[in-house]
Amino acid sequence: MAFARRELLLGLLAAAGLPAHAQQQADGKPIRIVVPFAAGGGNDVFARQMAKGLGEVRKSGVIVDNKPGAGGNLGTEQVVRSTPDGSTLLLGHTGTVSINPALYKGLKFDARKDLVPVAMFASSALVLVVPAASKVRSVADLVKEAKVRPGLLDYASSGSGTGGHLTGELFAQRTGTKINHIPYKGTNPALTDLAGGQVQMMFSVIPPALALVKGGRLRAIAVTGAKRLPSLPDVPTVAESGLRELAGFESTLTYGILAPRGTPDAFVKTLSAQMLQVAGGAEFQSRLDVEGAVPLLGGPAEYAALIAKESALWAGIVKASGASVD
Repeated sequence: MAFARRELLLGLLAAAGLPAHAQQQADGKPIRIVVPFAAGGGNDVFARQMAKGLGEVRKSGVIVDNKPGAGGNLGTEQVVRSTPDGSTLLLGHTGTVSINPALYKGLKFDARKDLVPVAMFASSALVLVVPAASKVRSVADLVKEAKVRPGLLDYASSGSGTGGHLTGELFAQRTGTKINHIPYKGTNPALTDLAGGQVQMMFSVIPPALALVKGGRLRAIAVTGAKRLPSLPDVPTVAESGLRELAGFESTLTYGILAPRGTPDAFVKTLSAQMLQVAGGAEFQSRLDVEGAVPLLGGPAEYAALIAKESALWAGIVKASGASVD
């Protein structure tokens, strides 16, 4: 079995055109994956699952180091400033890589320019939820209500500049409605007030909202991805609302691994092949489902293209919303 795994890895490396010395380097060099958020969330779960699988493939230690602070900027900057030898990597996602450069004033680095993509492995949609007692049962109902009562609907988020906040701005922009953003200090207090009827809607990350949906306190009316989720098979996508202005609507968070700019190309290719081997496995993908995410596999070029696309989208939304953080 070990021999088969080794042969598969060497085949992937050979297909990537990697020299033998790069393969040997990748097999022995220890790695630290920096997660720029506290332990316990989806970022942390994905990093630890990747570290476990990557350590098995490389037959060497891979550790996870949580460095929370400043909306993910503290840990991200630490990776940007680290030696570009492949020993320090970043668990990146749309917020830290594509949103923060437009949102935060005075950043002394640009994650889009100072980091190089290694591999992307997952995408996570948000779920649009309303109180269980709400008369709103569909996206069409919600848009109608927002147009009848302009400026009177409040939507919660876990904080200014988060995916939930900016998705709400994107939704309002596409539908031509005015809805009020109410930022909270975290997802749980926002969901608690939503369930209590203090606010009318929220674009939430999946796991905590799903528990309240199943408990009968919230109603899920749509998910923001391109496809329905296995964890919410009966909940349509926003794009399935039937409203012309929401055709093709999509708002997701992408997860991947990045390295400091200047990391040797051969080493990046080696790591990419190894990470995609891990991310393509059943064990890794089972964890994605638990966190409300789906597989999205791609190497350096694919991940770079997606970052550029997401950065252009969210920079425009940040500007239009007027959101900024000093």
